[in-house]
Parts: sequence; structure tokens; C-alpha cells
Amino acid sequence: MRAAYPRVVLGLHRSRYQRSLLTDALELGIDAIDTSFNYRDFTAHKTLAQVAGDVLPHLTLSTKVGYFPGPSASEHSLDPARLRAALEQTNRDLGRPPDLVFLHNPEASLPDATEASADALKRAFALLADATAQGLCRAWGVASWNPRPLTDLALQRAPQPSVLMVRAGLLVGSDTLTAAEALAARWDLPQEALWGMSPFGGGIHDPVWKAVDPRLFLQDPTGGLTRVQAAFRTAYRLPQVSTLAVGSDNPAHLRQLLNALRHEVDDLVVEQYRELLRGRALRQRA
Repeated sequence: MRAAYPRVVLGLHRSRYQRSLLTDALELGIDAIDTSFNYRDFTAHKTLAQVAGDVLPHLTLSTKVGYFPGPSASEHSLDPARLRAALEQTNRDLGRPPDLVFLHNPEASLPDATEASADALKRAFALLADATAQGLCRAWGVASWNPRPLTDLALQRAPQPSVLMVRAGLLVGSDTLTAAEALAARWDLPQEALWGMSPFGGGIHDPVWKAVDPRLFLQDPTGGLTRVQAAFRTAYRLPQVSTLAVGSDNPAHLRQLLNALRHEVDDLVVEQYRELLRGRALRQRA
């Protein structure tokens, strides 16, 4: 049996939402999936319930709320009434409460670090805490593409999320990494509560993965992993997370990523890389 951590969650952002993908993931030992209220043009939950059928109870399910249908495109909101309505619809569409609900990119509705922004975030946090207590979800957290605006807000006496999901991997900038770590420390979250997403910065076919060899970050760079596998394994240290959400409709690709977890990252090389990133960020601000 694989160790509990590092852990892989199957992300369904660009998924075809096929039952075979879910059964293949289960056979590989991946028993958690991550979706969102706004995926598939706001039909992800209903589609998932239709295609998954009796497979769904065997999966731990996380989702996100924060984006809503707008007049011409999706729009973001922290309005507690809209968030609760989305949670209630999520329960109806899935036919079950999600195990975990993330507040999706709250920074999108926080233009500046004002008292009004802090109050808006507190109200959203309070709504999610109440929804958890009322059984609309089993736990709640924050998923942030850019956590930097959140670090400047005064959130005393606000409910605390139990999970934080942030961008992870070699393509994440120093300021974003630092902000993610600062939020985790502020909320006193253990490593098991830290999730990463988008470990390849959007795709494994990006030319960067041919130009850069992430195997240099492994304790054994000659251990037989591909560059993509090494990039995935290293993402658990940038920042340090226990869980990575990764999307793929290819079971062979998922198997390769799981195989990469048997290899260890060289933390000294990662720290040297972090120093280079910090120096680059300082030069850019100078």
C-alpha cells in the first residue's frame, strides 16, 4: 500500500468526465477527485454524478465555489448568499455533500488590502464555517492562484480554513511561494493540510520541460525518471505540500506520476533554487 503522503488528487478541470477515468484512478490507488462549481460551464457536478454513478461513493470529493454565471461571462463574488446557494446546488447536483469545499480564488474579489476587503473575506469564511456545521460540506478551505493579497488582510476573529491549496512547482515565483507559506503559518496549518495545484504550470508539453532538467532536484538524478516525472515530484517542495491535484485523462500518465513518488527530492538543491528565486524577485523590485 502506498504511503498516505505524498498524495495525488485527480483534478477534473479539463477532464472529459468519463466513468472509465474514475475507475482507472481508483485501480491506481487515487481515491480523491477535485472539481469546481464553475467547471464545464457550471455543469461539472451534475455531469459527474451522471457519469460516476456507483463509483462516486468510493471517492473523496473536493470542489470550489466563488465563480458564478454572469451576463456575458463568469463572474467572481464573495457574497454569502450566492456562496450558500452554490453550496446548496452542489449538494443537489452531486446527490451528496462534498467532503471539502474551497473558497475559489478569493483574491479575485479583493482589489486592495482595506477593511472592507477584510470584512468581505470574513463573511465568506463565516458562511463556509456555518455551511460545514450544517452538513452542506464536511470541511472547507481556500484555493488561491495568487495568495499574496490575502496576506495583507487583517482577519482576526475570523473562522480558520482547514486546508489551503496553492500553485506549486518549479514555475511558481518567489513572492507566491512566500505568500503561500505565510498564509499556512497564519492559519497554523500542518503540512498535511497544504495542497498544491498546476504542478506543470498548465501543461507537460510546455517547451520549458525540454529546456530545463528537473531531475537535478532529485537525490538520485540518474534514477530513471523522465523530466516530467521529476518536475512533478519536485513540486511537492515548492512550496512544501502533502497533496498535489493533477489533471490527466491518461491512466498511463497517472501511473508514471505515482511511480515518481518513490523517489526523494534533494532539499538542499531546492533551497538553493529558492535563494535564486528570492534574488531574482529582489532585482525585479529594485
